[in-house]
Amino acid sequence: MPRKPLLLNAFDMLTPVHQSPGLWRHPESRAGDFQRLAHWTELARTLEEGGFASLFLADIVGVYDVYGGGPDATARGGVQYPLLDPLVAVPAMAAVTEHLGFGVTASVSYEDPYLLARTLSTLDHFTDGRVAWNIVTSYQDSAARNLGRTAQIPHDERYDRADEYMEVMYQLFEGSFAEGALRLDTEADVVVDPELVRDVEHHGTYFDVPGRALSAPGPQRTPFLFQAGASSRGLRFAQDHAEAIFFSGGTPALVRRWTDAVRDGLEASGRGRDAASIFSLATIVVDETDEAAQQRLDEYRRYVDTEAALALFGGWTGVDLAGARPEDPVEHVRTEANQSALASFTSLSPDRTWTVGDLAEFVAIGGRGPVIVGSPTTVADELERWIEEAGVDGFNISAAVRPADLERFSRFVTPELRRRGLLPERGDAPRTLRERLGGAGPHLPSTHQGAKHRFEA
Repeated sequence: MPRKPLLLNAFDMLTPVHQSPGLWRHPESRAGDFQRLAHWTELARTLEEGGFASLFLADIVGVYDVYGGGPDATARGGVQYPLLDPLVAVPAMAAVTEHLGFGVTASVSYEDPYLLARTLSTLDHFTDGRVAWNIVTSYQDSAARNLGRTAQIPHDERYDRADEYMEVMYQLFEGSFAEGALRLDTEADVVVDPELVRDVEHHGTYFDVPGRALSAPGPQRTPFLFQAGASSRGLRFAQDHAEAIFFSGGTPALVRRWTDAVRDGLEASGRGRDAASIFSLATIVVDETDEAAQQRLDEYRRYVDTEAALALFGGWTGVDLAGARPEDPVEHVRTEANQSALASFTSLSPDRTWTVGDLAEFVAIGGRGPVIVGSPTTVADELERWIEEAGVDGFNISAAVRPADLERFSRFVTPELRRRGLLPERGDAPRTLRERLGGAGPHLPSTHQGAKHRFEA
């Protein structure tokens, strides 16, 4: 029986430092080119050749300013700052590829749904249906302040509001233009058939959108839907909306708890246990032999910036560890920030007491996921172990040295995965991202709640 294909996304960000503070100083790093469009188009070509399904682009809309009570450590370390808009780069990357998808992050807490629907539909057209939307509620007080609010919306209310936001988006993507509404019929002198377009007439608790969509839907209508969040409220949101879910956890056992919970929820909701693909974060350090790979990791460790790592952790969690001693334990504190980030080091790791030093060392390379080190055979073995033990469908692959580690993955690991039948050769016919990741058609399946808004003429 053939093996189920492994799904791979590259995980990156248009910034000097994404997940591994300090590694921008490594001699092989080209992270300083993050403001050059050619840097991103070259990476897109590399990922397509390496068999990646998509480039998953993270984004935040504020500055990490928790550590030390301000943004200085973030600025000095370039910790996800300065940061470019990922949506702007996608059409250029799509123009130089045929198969690679693009996952873009946009916040339902701060983006206007009516205009975001137009932006995402435009990207769906310009990528020939290769765009995904990573739905986030955002978690930074700095973002709230700079976007005109005195504080964040409380954690669970952010998701309540997000549920209604998604209803608006489904109405705009699925319910405003019927199939064939855009006619461009010269003989009939009709561009858009007015009988096949309707107003959405949404009037809810948080949003009023009376009119019709600005853009005709793209090849997927609703872009493929990603979601990342492992809090209990985040998991409920995911089982209602997500087609792919992204977890960040240091052990297969931890990720398995989330995976089982979300699959149980999908089944209970009537969507089916496999209605969403599940991805886990992993950073890969690979070389021709295990010994050479370990030497490479040891070299990487000479460049880590632990203060910048704690600034990154503070931004994720809202917890300021400035002034703490390395041997101090990290206690679980409830905040309105990214609850799953803090929980992954504290209450969800009951067999381990994390110290500040442990945490800084762990976050400094790879963020919150595992660092997998070794030869192509060792790396492939470990990825297979995670699939079995964590119950995931694939991985968001992060680079410590950017983009060198993604290039090395494509050079060393991709051929081994293909030899094992885990990664198919690139197909001839381009497909939408939903077809590639979901395995069915280009549109939302009938069991997804967004499909009930479809305008059938």
